[in-house]
Amino acid sequence: MNHHETDRVAQAGRPTSKMTWRARLDSMTTWKLPAPSSDVLSAACRLVRRTLFICATSMALYGCQSILEQSYQPSVAPSSNPQIVDEVQKNDPRAAMGAREHPRIVASYGGEYKDPKTERLVARIAGALTAVSENPSQSYRITILNSPAINAFALPGGYLYVTRGLLALANDASEVAAVLSHEMGHVTANHGIERQKREEAEVIASRVVAEVLSSDIAGKQALARGKLRLAAFSRQQELQADVIGVRMLGEAGYDPYAAARFLDSMAAYSRFMSVDPEADQSLDFLSSHPNSAQRIELARDHARAFGQEGKVGDKGRDYYLDGIDGLLYGDSPEEGYVRGQTFLHGGLGIRFDVPPDFKIDNKVEAVMATGPGDVAIRFDGVADNQNQSLTNYISSGWVTGLDPSTIQQITVNGMEAATARASADRWDFDVTVIRNNSQIFRFLTAVPKGSPTLQQTANVLRASFRRMTPEETASLKPLRIRVVKVRPGENITTLAARMMGTDRKLDLFKLINALPTGASVSPGDRVKIIAE
Repeated sequence: MNHHETDRVAQAGRPTSKMTWRARLDSMTTWKLPAPSSDVLSAACRLVRRTLFICATSMALYGCQSILEQSYQPSVAPSSNPQIVDEVQKNDPRAAMGAREHPRIVASYGGEYKDPKTERLVARIAGALTAVSENPSQSYRITILNSPAINAFALPGGYLYVTRGLLALANDASEVAAVLSHEMGHVTANHGIERQKREEAEVIASRVVAEVLSSDIAGKQALARGKLRLAAFSRQQELQADVIGVRMLGEAGYDPYAAARFLDSMAAYSRFMSVDPEADQSLDFLSSHPNSAQRIELARDHARAFGQEGKVGDKGRDYYLDGIDGLLYGDSPEEGYVRGQTFLHGGLGIRFDVPPDFKIDNKVEAVMATGPGDVAIRFDGVADNQNQSLTNYISSGWVTGLDPSTIQQITVNGMEAATARASADRWDFDVTVIRNNSQIFRFLTAVPKGSPTLQQTANVLRASFRRMTPEETASLKPLRIRVVKVRPGENITTLAARMMGTDRKLDLFKLINALPTGASVSPGDRVKIIAE
């Protein structure tokens, strides 16, 4: 959650930021709970596990737009799969759109990641690819987005974006070149124009997954049919961009097999991030779209035109590792940190815990958490400009479905607070607001109607919410990618033990270093670890 957003809120009762989370939570801007938005946290409960998988699988498309196409709405922050315009042409009349959307895209992804060393690295890779493209005179404005998400995309006017999360996952320059050349392949093939024409012809009222899941059966079927038509079209685009991208890799002197190699890494990331790998993904990632295995094999087939794997092209591993050594990993200080079951924000000076077995998802606009039994939690903050009593604030109209008889004034670890209950359709809600200095922090907890877990979950949040001590704030440091040399006597297990910020140390170490099962390391090898 970005504390700078709270500084910009001029009206108490308004959310700290654009308040979007997987789009269906847009209706939570004022937390209005009755129909038609009564399924909002129902969608959240079902979606947290599903969207984690969707985000991960969409990463296997090199950050290209999902088959769940949607119109970009300037007032809404894009999700981890934003509206993407793949055509990047200098002097194109639509380049003004790229310039207009650029600041919004940057803000939605946590701002620009500023590090001269890393910026020079990405510029070097993009420059090598541009030199062999069909339009080498095309200039690009390259932005590294300050986001742990794995994504890369382009906007008209030469705006090219790559997230620091993608840079952290890649293991050499050729893998990042594979991502960028794939995006440039869309440019070369004019897929942006083709996609726009196709969408206008189809006039499909596509929505994000949350709306699909919360619609009736007929609505699901209609949307699925529309997505199938677009998915078949998108499949051709992706395969064509793969061909162009691999060719650019080889011609630029990079390892042409890097595309297949990084697809392998993203497939592994998908498995790592998927909370429910057995869930039915048929509606989310349609069979008509090429799966990772298909694309990996096709990418290798195209690369063979340049020579035998392992004997052709430059990986650029050493200078790449030099360029990302010290790269910020995971949450940024502006967003706060997730450490196990705890959320901490040094800038806001607050912290709280979620119950065991809950998963925290820290977004720019809010902190979300989900746990067993379809329990969902949302936490955000608003500026406290009116300084009214919190009992009046909680009943001021921003929560519908509220039961006024349940409003209570309480104290939370020395801070003024108030609680209330609300209900809508099949869901019960606990609303807790806490005043700290000039901020009002808000917890919304949702459980299936009648669930006994509402009180105990809300109690954990209230009991654990407190101000951070100066010592805690001073000791709170971001995690970073650290490149280290393997020393004699070290192995994968001992190196993984040095990882911080995860309870899956060995799995994450293997993931970020692209180490398959049974792999080993030797003294002198350079590997990535996550540490302060």
